[in-house]
Amino acid sequence: MRARSSAVVAAVPLLLGSLLAGCGSDASSGPDTDTKADPATSTSAEDVFPATVPHKFGETTVEEAPSRVVSVGVTEQDILLQLGVVPVAVTEWYGDKPFATWPWAEELLGDAKPEVLSTADGFEFEKIAALQPDLIVGTNAGLTAKDYELLSQIAPTVASVEGSTRYFSSWQDQTLQIAKALGRADDGEALVDEVTDKYAAAAAEHPEWQGLTATFSQGGPYDGQLYVYPAGLSTDFLTDLGFTMTTGLEDYAPEEGAQAEISAENVSLINADVVVFATENQDQFDELQGFGTIPQLPAVAENRSVYTDETLAGAIYFDTPLSLEYALERLVPMLDLAAQGQAPREFPA
Repeated sequence: MRARSSAVVAAVPLLLGSLLAGCGSDASSGPDTDTKADPATSTSAEDVFPATVPHKFGETTVEEAPSRVVSVGVTEQDILLQLGVVPVAVTEWYGDKPFATWPWAEELLGDAKPEVLSTADGFEFEKIAALQPDLIVGTNAGLTAKDYELLSQIAPTVASVEGSTRYFSSWQDQTLQIAKALGRADDGEALVDEVTDKYAAAAAEHPEWQGLTATFSQGGPYDGQLYVYPAGLSTDFLTDLGFTMTTGLEDYAPEEGAQAEISAENVSLINADVVVFATENQDQFDELQGFGTIPQLPAVAENRSVYTDETLAGAIYFDTPLSLEYALERLVPMLDLAAQGQAPREFPA
């Protein structure tokens, strides 16, 4: 994930209590459905309920197929949509895309118009309660125990897996959790297998990548630091293709599950056979090229670096089955050029 600050959860106003009291009322008494997504799900005979989902705060039981799902995390809408569920609300992370939906998911969203939530000032508990959800998904939401407690008073809530850090849970774990909450555990397994197989096939087509080292970095410095991903933190998209992640970067992370903060004088630490910079615009690319000794870094000087556009950077950051498939199609030819020292040293047009 990109670096994010944790919002402090304010005390929930008394209004929340009155909204909670109405959560079980008929849907006709809820918000104006003309401006919300249709609570569409495609249940089947294979759906299994009640479904119990373990997570870091215990376990959550979903008694029946949910029809009004709210995503309080920043990427879970991808998984919901790919499993055939249109959420009634999604949460904006970054990019300011319509309905917080990036291009790889637009077709699945269709004409639906989910409510867009913000976490700029903490979770919008009152707005969430007013949506009358029957399932809240927060596997990538940075939930605290207090957040989970408050959300669980509104509807069954699924948090990230036991052992996950606050802002990191693997896409595989999240997919399986969400699928189970929807009563579609088998579909979740199939989705994980499908993406895994596609990456394995790409790796098999490029045996020359086996053993090459790689580094994944955000596209430009921020407050005098370059944020770089230690091995295992959202780096599966490279290791699944056969690359070996640069080691030692975790020593520069302020806490577990955070990016390494690399100052200008330490830029040499990120050198590898291939470096992927998630650049998002021309200005960011230019700033990167002027940061420390980046221009002299062998992977940069020898055209062994990949530079993304905004959408590809977003796909890598989202780290969902849907976005990973989008990224795979576009990254493979770019990585091929970088491994051969032929990658263009420019921001993608």
